[in-house]
Amino acid sequence: MNLELMLPLVIYLVLVLGVGFWAGRHRAGGDFVQEYFIGNRSMGGLVLAMTLVATYTSASSFIGGPGAAYKIGLGWVLLAMIQLPTVWLTLGVLGKKFAIIARRVNAVTINDMLWARYRSKWVVVLGSVTIILAFIATMVVQFIGGARLLETATGLSYQQGLFLFASCVLLYTVIGGFRAVVMTDALQGIIMLIGTGALLAGILIAGDGLPNLIHQLKVIDPKLVSPTGAGDMLTQPFMLSFWILVCVGVVGLPHSALRCFGYRDSKALHRGILIGTVVSALLMLGMHLAGALGRAILPGMDSPDKIMPSLMMEVLPPWLAGVFLAAPMAAIMSTIDSQLIQASATLVKDLYLNYLNPRQEKLEVRIPRLSLLCTLILGTLVLLAALQPPEMIIWLNLLAFGGLQAVFLWPLVLGLYWSRANGPGALASMVSGIVCYGALSQWGIKLAGLHAIVPSLGLGLVAFILVSLLTPPPDQSVRRLFDQK
Repeated sequence: MNLELMLPLVIYLVLVLGVGFWAGRHRAGGDFVQEYFIGNRSMGGLVLAMTLVATYTSASSFIGGPGAAYKIGLGWVLLAMIQLPTVWLTLGVLGKKFAIIARRVNAVTINDMLWARYRSKWVVVLGSVTIILAFIATMVVQFIGGARLLETATGLSYQQGLFLFASCVLLYTVIGGFRAVVMTDALQGIIMLIGTGALLAGILIAGDGLPNLIHQLKVIDPKLVSPTGAGDMLTQPFMLSFWILVCVGVVGLPHSALRCFGYRDSKALHRGILIGTVVSALLMLGMHLAGALGRAILPGMDSPDKIMPSLMMEVLPPWLAGVFLAAPMAAIMSTIDSQLIQASATLVKDLYLNYLNPRQEKLEVRIPRLSLLCTLILGTLVLLAALQPPEMIIWLNLLAFGGLQAVFLWPLVLGLYWSRANGPGALASMVSGIVCYGALSQWGIKLAGLHAIVPSLGLGLVAFILVSLLTPPPDQSVRRLFDQK
């Protein structure tokens, strides 16, 4: 084991654990649910931007995405930049109105908002089940990514890396809650920027500059520098599907939308949009370009998912490689902690408090213990599931993300901006969207060459509008609540 490589990583892990213990001190004497699950709505602009970017930037972005760029070429780098407006879309479409209404109804989870808007038990239950199942799948992906990084870069076995990584994430998330999550996200966002810049610079130096690297890619396969990519994979239907899945549809991801609950004021929102968009652009370009150019440095990789840690070991000195190792670790940890805390909130706040808690006495004692226990149990289940990893984790991640979007996109967006939206319409959209997405994905059906998310969202939108128009409108009290500025 390379101690010079491990030292920056150990320092980083100690830092995030320290943040977790510090954040845990804020819960003393306050409202546990508000503090543990939403951080008392106190995020400033920088923290808002970094937590949103870090939450979205995951193992798929730092390992799977560059792995796809390594395999397909520069065309994938261009395709990946479709994700650039995700922060602007999420905060611009949901941000201000979401935050205002969340404060009015004291919402702590996405399902709190769905209940306030639709007053439907089945909308909340379906949303809760979808969040838990999809988050378990995506957290498995993140755990696999973290373990593979440690396996490739440090010489630890996959299982040793998995247990080290999982233990750290679980510890600071369980102890610190939402505040620990967003504060470590801010730290992780900075580390991601430093690590990405260092790796890209190392690749350019090792490859004698960009022109020479491009030439080497042409020698390997001329299609690596073409817009359609190696294997002509990047067709127009695929690009349209990818644009919907990783850009427009991101507005419907619950763990991203939840960030709109927690910022402090309008100034923080506007600053978060600007900073988040710039940081997202730098990370997406740097990560995917590094993966594509890495094909010229290490042309014979058997597993594309290992290209980033392998490049790190190849082009950087050990101490700097350790800094970069912390960067994808940061990306992965920032996604796991967000999903873990929200899955716990869904179990405790949306299901237990609303449907499984017939007695209300001693609630102030039971809920903190149950919340910590749920967070720990969920993390442990994900750890066990990650012991048998699949290849090319980007596809598993995208599959789960698509399921979340098929369920949540239209109920969130139309619930905010269409006064006629009602509970039956939302439920019809959620059911039709996830059934269509599951069926098309299961049997590999591609209508007109499109990814399953495109027809699923289309069907969900049609079902929402038709059923809402054919059933009674929402109560006037609900319409007044959501129509107020």
